[in-house]
Amino acid sequence: MIFLDLFLGFLKVGCFAFGGAYGAIPLIRDVVMSYGWLSDEMLTYMIAVSESTPGPIMVNLATYIGNSQAGFLGAVIATLAVVLPSFLIILLVTALQKTALNNKYVQAVMRGLKPCIIGIVLATGIYMVLGSCFKTISSVRVNVQAVAITALLFALTLGYKRFAKKKLSPILLIVISAMTGIVIYAI
Repeated sequence: MIFLDLFLGFLKVGCFAFGGAYGAIPLIRDVVMSYGWLSDEMLTYMIAVSESTPGPIMVNLATYIGNSQAGFLGAVIATLAVVLPSFLIILLVTALQKTALNNKYVQAVMRGLKPCIIGIVLATGIYMVLGSCFKTISSVRVNVQAVAITALLFALTLGYKRFAKKKLSPILLIVISAMTGIVIYAI
């Protein structure tokens, strides 16, 4: 039964995850919470780990959750389920590339999806920052370490852009985040 749950849960994620991994995080959270596979806090940690490891976030999360719930076979099933829809869609798009992509209705749908995806990614980012910085048990508690890291990264990003006149590399930002987290949470 767990294998079927993993397959159907991650197939749902793979089918409806528009906008890449960041757009899929709310859907992944919904699936994982509905099956009770991870706590919200553990899922947030796994998203952070999945972002900093090589490979797509959805695949990393599916593999980890599948492995934690049903071992190696669970990891394989969850990973295949999450990539199967994309694989089939790419095959279909490749076969219909010349006719479908030039269709004005298909182009209109793609243009309409962009603002939706931006909103989903932004909402997910805000949700994760607020969830990390402010814990609600019976009352709101401020996680000072998370607020300090968030403020530091925000200031660093803005300062770098202002003084260096270019954007900070996402890879460098991830490394700085990891090192800052290690230092602040170790104290």
